[in-house]
Amino acid sequence: MRSTRTDEAAKRDVGAETEDTNGRQGSGKSSAVVLTNSPSKSTAGPAIRAGIRWRNVGSAAIAKVVVMGIAGFLGLITSRLILQHYGIAAYAQYGLLNSLPSLLPFADLGLAAVVINAAAESLDPARDPRLRRALLSATRVLFISGGTLVLVSAAITALNLWPVILGPGLMEDGGWTAGAAMALFGLGLPLTIGPRLLVGLQKNTLQITLQGIAAPIVLILVGATVVLQVPASDYLALFTYIAGIVVSTVCLLSAARLISPQVSEMFRQVPHRRAHPSSKVMDLAGPMLVQMLALPVAMQTARIMVSHLGGSRELAEYNLASQLFGIATQTVAAAGVALWPLYARARAEGRIESPVRPAAWFLVGGLMLAGGMALVSPWLVSIASAGKLSLDVVLVCAFVFFVALQALKYPLGMYMTDAKGLSFQVIPTLVMVPTSLGLSWWLIPIVGAAGSVIAVSSGVLVCQVVPNFIYVQRDLARRRNNAESEGSVEA
Repeated sequence: MRSTRTDEAAKRDVGAETEDTNGRQGSGKSSAVVLTNSPSKSTAGPAIRAGIRWRNVGSAAIAKVVVMGIAGFLGLITSRLILQHYGIAAYAQYGLLNSLPSLLPFADLGLAAVVINAAAESLDPARDPRLRRALLSATRVLFISGGTLVLVSAAITALNLWPVILGPGLMEDGGWTAGAAMALFGLGLPLTIGPRLLVGLQKNTLQITLQGIAAPIVLILVGATVVLQVPASDYLALFTYIAGIVVSTVCLLSAARLISPQVSEMFRQVPHRRAHPSSKVMDLAGPMLVQMLALPVAMQTARIMVSHLGGSRELAEYNLASQLFGIATQTVAAAGVALWPLYARARAEGRIESPVRPAAWFLVGGLMLAGGMALVSPWLVSIASAGKLSLDVVLVCAFVFFVALQALKYPLGMYMTDAKGLSFQVIPTLVMVPTSLGLSWWLIPIVGAAGSVIAVSSGVLVCQVVPNFIYVQRDLARRRNNAESEGSVEA
């Protein structure tokens, strides 16, 4: 039965290649040969596939640890420079404005799922017309989304609404900085297909390594303002956005080189909508977009909540704790994202890959990472803040719990990246918004900044981990029953 599915996929590839607007002759035949004669993952044994999976996850995690270790060390130096030369208020605004992109992951309108799945499922990504149409559609939408974000940011700045939105954590002239930061973010948005494309091509380790460029750039720019004695306390956050544009550009160039001439031809086709129409992307991007609209409100408004309900000192403490434990969270995320293309390829080949055991191992790894960070946090905080800040034990423990839950949910979430899985996650994610916000509003006045972390962690457990685990178990049972039925019919 699986071979029949492979033959049908080959026929679809031939048809798609024949319709390619560039008129490549014989490319459809080549694609079919690649599909049927290549050393397909479906013919590899479970042990080999497991080895490939854990090798990708392990290399991504190791790369992230190294990159985040270096970036974290450089980030601590940057934090110390800001605190010593510009003060706690400048550092609080620096962290607050740097969190804005995490509030706007929906800016790409869920197209990361489209790009990653299309690249992961392609057997000839350098010439696959379906991948090119997916990239073409994503790029066009990102140009529109980025331009819209620039215009909205300009309007908010002109109306002086940033202090109302971001709270007292914003400095007196911080509104202009917030507007400029969002404008830079919007301008760089079309470039973000580069990192997504690398993930889909199973080059997540390369993507992670290239992300390491950002921290040195920020440190150099902040250091330059200190050495040159530039009064840049209001504008320090802009350096992070500049570094982000550089990273996305380098990732896109790297991906373009790997699948040349796919990306260059795609960009040439972007303005020509009639000659090169876009493909349907909302079956994946739609549910992903809804989650991206809801998740930032539920998970990433902690700084703003602390800014409104706490004070500058509590906000600074939260910023520093988030920066430290962000090393563990981002390591977990990097390892987890490495599973996305593997599960996508398994679905395309009709294989059943369970995420339950990887989820257990991720939980253990997350606890080890977060626990280790908690043990060294007093020393790191003393170095980073020059003794000006300290982290409450409750805040540290809350972040350990949060990292552990994030680790547990990643393999489950990466398994659920098809249209059905993404659609299922919409309702629990929407429920998570009032749950997390309500708990934050209640807990922050009681336990301080830790209240927001406890609230978000509770929302993750109840609205993501538990529902996702139930869905995965049912989906695995359904797919196994279908496989047994197909096997009996074939026999």
